[in-house]
Amino acid sequence: MPTHLESLISAALSNARRSTFGEAADPPDATLRPTDRPEHGDFASNLPLVASRAFGKPPREIAEALAAKLASEGQDADIRRVDVAGPGFLNFFLHPRAIQSSLSNLLATAGHYGRSDLGGGRRIQVEFVSSNPTGPLTVGHGRQAVLGDALANLYDRIGYAVEREYYFNDEGRQIDLLAESLWVRYRELLGESHEIPEDGYRGEYLIEVARAVRVAVGDDHDVFGESTKDRFRSEAVDRMTAMIKDDLAALGVRFDHWFSEATLHERGEVDEALTALREHGGTYATDGAEWLASEAHGGAKDSVLIRSDGRPTYLMVDIAYHLDKHRRGFERVLNVQGADHHAEQSCMKAAMRLLGYDEDWLQYAVHQFVSLKEGGETLKMSTRAGRFVTLHDLLEELGGDIVRWFMISRKPEAHLDFDLDLARSESQDNPATYVQYAHTRIASIFRNPENPLAQADVDWTAVDLSPLTEPEELDLIKSLDRFPAVVEMAAGTFAPHLVADYALQLSRTFHAYYDKHRVLGDDDALTKARLALLRGLKIVLAESLAILGMSAPEEM
Repeated sequence: MPTHLESLISAALSNARRSTFGEAADPPDATLRPTDRPEHGDFASNLPLVASRAFGKPPREIAEALAAKLASEGQDADIRRVDVAGPGFLNFFLHPRAIQSSLSNLLATAGHYGRSDLGGGRRIQVEFVSSNPTGPLTVGHGRQAVLGDALANLYDRIGYAVEREYYFNDEGRQIDLLAESLWVRYRELLGESHEIPEDGYRGEYLIEVARAVRVAVGDDHDVFGESTKDRFRSEAVDRMTAMIKDDLAALGVRFDHWFSEATLHERGEVDEALTALREHGGTYATDGAEWLASEAHGGAKDSVLIRSDGRPTYLMVDIAYHLDKHRRGFERVLNVQGADHHAEQSCMKAAMRLLGYDEDWLQYAVHQFVSLKEGGETLKMSTRAGRFVTLHDLLEELGGDIVRWFMISRKPEAHLDFDLDLARSESQDNPATYVQYAHTRIASIFRNPENPLAQADVDWTAVDLSPLTEPEELDLIKSLDRFPAVVEMAAGTFAPHLVADYALQLSRTFHAYYDKHRVLGDDDALTKARLALLRGLKIVLAESLAILGMSAPEEM
């Protein structure tokens, strides 16, 4: 969706094109983009370059004809000047009043600015974190939690009906190992010594859990038989899940639904999914196991669905889970996962193709891992060995806002070095507090008793914006004009870091402007116009922070 300013230029350019060259459509690769340098105008279009073949003329000739047409039609309401540059670019110089009209649009839409109906109310499920309840959430889980939550926020802004889901594995060997590891810690509290099973869980967090379990179950579970195993499985899953929920709540992450793997087995959905794959010719048997014919349908490799002992693999259960999602009526499904699951993702996509699902129904937002850095050194972590920094520890020290910023501020496909020293800093070097301070600084101006509008119920749409003519003011408005496009791009490319980048740059531009220009001055009209600009900035900064899941403080 074009921005307000892009729409103004596009309409004028389209009219000039039709009256000069007839009804030939714009080439799909024609672009209109903000310029990097003021001497090149406000926006540049490559239309003459990419339309040369369709129009049967050299690009430069097309550009000159369009520029002349725009000038002759008197586009002085919005476009001050059009220059032809290079082999055939069009550089557009806007009138200040055209730029000011974008701020008027922002102030008129206020609480809806940056929102669109692109999704048309369609239901999308965003599944993320989905960590097995075998231990506390790590910093890696924290990155996925923030990424998934921010993506859900973005899809809400572009008009989807969003549902957040956490899928947890409460079945299988890993849960059995967790139960036995917990039982060993429980018996240690009673003075006994038992070996934690190979591939079991050795983290000290289980000692604290064991103390709570002992209070709940007493001291008589001295043999790890079937009844004790069932009880400790239940205790382990329930307590680990509660711990995970507490950490996510502290991070500001909520879920609409927590989905248990056990329900798929209980309702026979795993067998139903296997039958469906067989009916579509998607499985074959070899070495006593049943395999998914993934490679023939675009998957990375054929993968086992049913082991030789009859137990379903994780992939088999996951296919059943996705069939359940489809039955629940989700029109799109977005899974947020780590890059280490690439092979599984390709197999799942292959299974969906086999079953006739639309190619875009299931999509993946993939992220790389997280490392913690302190004093220039990378901390070594291992979940199974119990050597890791938990998300809980990070939140206790830094708070949810800081953790969220640092988890989201780098593109998901890139490895994230979480700089603890920078995150702890309370200086303006810390980008999280720097952006929040921009919002706080604006809020303080509106509280200032010298502000003529401090106590007024202001109709911001009625404020005369014509005094806003300084280059810095016009640049700020053009930045605000970009916000809806940033939201759509961040959602469409699974890249919420674009919102963080945008908010940081907007904050830098604002701080530089405020340090140079006095807002509350003697010129009443100029003061009100600058306050209207700050009102627009405050709206967009608050909405950017809300998408990132951070607070927009009025005071710091």
